[in-house]
Amino acid sequence: MRVMAALVIVLVTVLGFAVDGYRCKMVQFIFGDSLSDVGNNNRLPRSLAKANLPFYGIDFGNGLPNGRYSNGRTVADIIGDKMGLPRPPAFLDPSLSEDVILENGVNYASGGGGILNETGGYFIQKFSLYKQIELFRGTRELITARIGKDASDKFFQESLYVVALGSNDFINNYLMPVYSDSWTYSEQGFITYLMETLQAQLRILHGLGARQLMAFGLGPMGCIPLQRVLSTTGQCQEKTNKLALGFNQAASKLLSQLSSKLPNASFRFGEAYDVVNDVISNPQKYGFSNAEDPCCSFGRIRPALTCVPASTLCKDRSKYVFWDEYHPSDKASELIANELIRKLGFLRVNQPSGSAAPADAPSAAPADAPSSQD
Repeated sequence: MRVMAALVIVLVTVLGFAVDGYRCKMVQFIFGDSLSDVGNNNRLPRSLAKANLPFYGIDFGNGLPNGRYSNGRTVADIIGDKMGLPRPPAFLDPSLSEDVILENGVNYASGGGGILNETGGYFIQKFSLYKQIELFRGTRELITARIGKDASDKFFQESLYVVALGSNDFINNYLMPVYSDSWTYSEQGFITYLMETLQAQLRILHGLGARQLMAFGLGPMGCIPLQRVLSTTGQCQEKTNKLALGFNQAASKLLSQLSSKLPNASFRFGEAYDVVNDVISNPQKYGFSNAEDPCCSFGRIRPALTCVPASTLCKDRSKYVFWDEYHPSDKASELIANELIRKLGFLRVNQPSGSAAPADAPSAAPADAPSSQD
């Protein structure tokens, strides 16, 4: 309870602080995979995991692809918006500068990335979590050179950190026999391997200043459209779901242990497995009509993996739980974000007067796309 109270107090009271003449807001540093990527992979020239084709981003801003693997926002976007936090730009965004970092933070998330370096190797280029932490270390050095060590320490210790990885370590590693991990480890042995690696990574982040950190858990991975279409029955793959539950249990325990052992650490674990599983089992209860198929698909050719210009879209994107074979729709992401906010008890950080909330959230019922299907 003391940890929870401390986090809420910080979130409510830290509306800004002076750093050698700079007025710095509370910002986020995001580490993740395609569920949080906002454009890094689009700027990796050899990456095979990009969200740079229509109809990605159709309900976001100008409707053009922006690097998000969705029709709209990510879960991290929505949580940040509802807390009044600025949206951190992609690390590879050409406009990134010291001033932008101090004002908005940075997003290092990379589609295909995992906790393990070997995960997603066939995507050629992607940032693993270790690589993302290395990039963050460089960011810290840049800011320290700009505003000095004491001010930099304060800035990074009062920032919020999000770590959202793990699904690729199963979907694009352990569950694929082309990876040696699939036949080297038992299921529990692989989860233990992930936890040992994640613990080392979170300790590094703490050493670099992370004090307020939340890690997202995994949803029912066996129910994503890709897993369904690859099964013999078209139903959820329970083996995959059990791996997600095992990961969540182990990660929750790890975050709790680190939060109690590391100085001044408030490391929180947020999972929405139960609510997402209920959405998939009872979609009408939550206003969805389809929880099995991707809204963006290539006709009867399954799995199409990504949206392409020749894809067809469902009529109402707010009625589909999944956007493509892997990723949730904007509407589903909003539901997940709301559940995490509820569980973690996050309160809004007031925005400075005169600022406006992001205006690129989809309407309740997005307009039909240029290409649609029943």
